[in-house]
Amino acid sequence: MEPAATSLLDEGTLVAHRVAIDNATARCPATRAALRLITIEDSQRRHVHDTLLVMAREKSIEYTARLAAKGRSTADNAEKAEQATRMLAEFSEWLDARDGEPYTAIVDGANVAYYGWGRVNVHQLMHMVDALEKQGENVLVVFPKKYTWKKFHLRKGVVQVLKDEELEFLEGLEEKGKMYVVPPMCLDDLYWMLASVSNQTKSANGRTIHVPKSNAQGRFPGPRPMVISNDKMRDHKMDLLDERAFRRWCCSHIVNYDFEEFIEDHTEERAIHFRAADVFSDEIQGNAVDGGGGRTVWHFPVSEWDGNERFCLRLPA
Repeated sequence: MEPAATSLLDEGTLVAHRVAIDNATARCPATRAALRLITIEDSQRRHVHDTLLVMAREKSIEYTARLAAKGRSTADNAEKAEQATRMLAEFSEWLDARDGEPYTAIVDGANVAYYGWGRVNVHQLMHMVDALEKQGENVLVVFPKKYTWKKFHLRKGVVQVLKDEELEFLEGLEEKGKMYVVPPMCLDDLYWMLASVSNQTKSANGRTIHVPKSNAQGRFPGPRPMVISNDKMRDHKMDLLDERAFRRWCCSHIVNYDFEEFIEDHTEERAIHFRAADVFSDEIQGNAVDGGGGRTVWHFPVSEWDGNERFCLRLPA
């Protein structure tokens, strides 16, 4: 079955066709129905927020237990766990109370800096921030404290020393309010996940910061803030939401990326390829058609077809 190439708008016509949904407008070529991007509900966003605060304590306890198993000192474990929760709550409060424009792109800094390397590549992080700002995004990098030090351990027997220009870039980001430094003993994943569901109350001031389809600026359409990360979140998904809601959150907020390989110098600027979040949801959905008398058009994804193709079904009037 080939995708329908022509419109079948006549209400008396049965539509049962394979169609290719327009990736820019999310419209069906056969019925002109617009498919929706189905995101998580406000109650689910609050659930993610509150669950992350609980997870901060649990992850701190797990971390100190691993240190104890290695024979390293872990005094005041309970206090450290409570402190991890307080620090994440302070981050949440800061996002809601800060002045300025709301953040529209949250960068998983460690994921980007480590991508394709066995060490922290600060230049790679520089290029990511530049690329996002050129697309009109207001960026916040979430970055662990240890990677802002001049010298730090990457793993057993491996130490990295940052150059002055790398330190200056990181310091500049923080001074401009474009980087949030995650305190030691805290899990940075929890911070960028929480930022994705923050209301950013004061800076947003009741405005929607989502980007419409086919916008004149050429920005990726969809909910904001988006999260730039290749993290699969296997360690967290079952704790946060049920499977369908978790998939909706990831598909609407998470933007994956890839850097082109460098030729000679790893600090050189390279093209970044983004896999933008979905414009319409990859699940069965029914939508009314404008002027269609309130009738519903159904679209069904089929696993063997291309990502934008659906089986379209509309019963005749």
